[in-house]
Amino acid sequence: MILLAGITALGAMGGLAIGMPVPLLTGPALLTTIACLAGLPLVFPLPLRNAIFLLAGVAIGATVSPESMAALLRWPLAFTVLGISIVLIVLLGQRLMRRLMQVDDRSALLAAAPGHLSYVIALGEDLGLDTRRVAVVQSIRLLALTLLVPFLAALSGMETGLGLGPQGSHVAEMTLVQTALAIVAALALAPLIKITGAPAPMLLAGMAVGAAMRLSGWAPGGLSHFIAFPVLAAIGALIGTRFAGISMAELRQSAFAGLAVTALAASLTLLAAWIATYFVAMPLAHVLVAFAPGGLETMAVMGAAIGANPGFVAAAHVGRLVLLSILVPVLVARNRGPLPLRD
Repeated sequence: MILLAGITALGAMGGLAIGMPVPLLTGPALLTTIACLAGLPLVFPLPLRNAIFLLAGVAIGATVSPESMAALLRWPLAFTVLGISIVLIVLLGQRLMRRLMQVDDRSALLAAAPGHLSYVIALGEDLGLDTRRVAVVQSIRLLALTLLVPFLAALSGMETGLGLGPQGSHVAEMTLVQTALAIVAALALAPLIKITGAPAPMLLAGMAVGAAMRLSGWAPGGLSHFIAFPVLAAIGALIGTRFAGISMAELRQSAFAGLAVTALAASLTLLAAWIATYFVAMPLAHVLVAFAPGGLETMAVMGAAIGANPGFVAAAHVGRLVLLSILVPVLVARNRGPLPLRD
């Protein structure tokens, strides 16, 4: 833990020093990845991960305002475009992975899936596939998008800021009492969300509580910077620790395939986001973060950093995961017989 905290802090300071976009996220993500590939034993504890997701959710939810809900009526058309792009990413990505990785159809399909890593790995284990190669390709996709999206936002002229928390000195921050009550409420709500099978229940519970507090006017601001900034850096470190235990040989074998499928997914996502801007009154960068095939937690944080509508971002990512939950098993079954039954 001490080693992980030190590397995370060093990555954040380095990101700030060289002017990286969203430096408190991208800096730790990059440095912890390098440390893991160098063989350092970095492990992100599960209880800490859950706590970080809960606090990040509260911070993101607190950015919701009555004005940000105005686009609700136009979202269905945008989600239709998103759904079509996901199907294309999966089908074209499978063909690409089959050629580059020289694996069977099912392994290629799982490697090409734009997200839902734990679900994809579980399916692969059931099928007796080489899930380690799939996990490496998927981890490369997540890291690449974490680093790519902020740079694209910066190149488009958008101010990314430091990340979570109120932007600007004029914006109020939650008091310690309000923060404590938000944490208690989110902890009570998370088990109910988990029962529904929704992804990232701690994050979604925090978002729901943060949004309710903001919309009700009871807590008009977000988390204190003293809480929000360390949370953002910790999420970056969590992304980097996905590469723990992966050898350089394994990385070299799958790196090109991972970058190739990421480029394919990013290109189709960019096209879909551009089309969707005609249906929602949002900038391209905001829609791109919502549609990007990265982790819900990471992209929700990224959306908050650039001022995207958090409800739109969360709904798009949850919708993507729901579609993948249906699409991937159907395509796997079509490739070679039915899925094995689980107890």
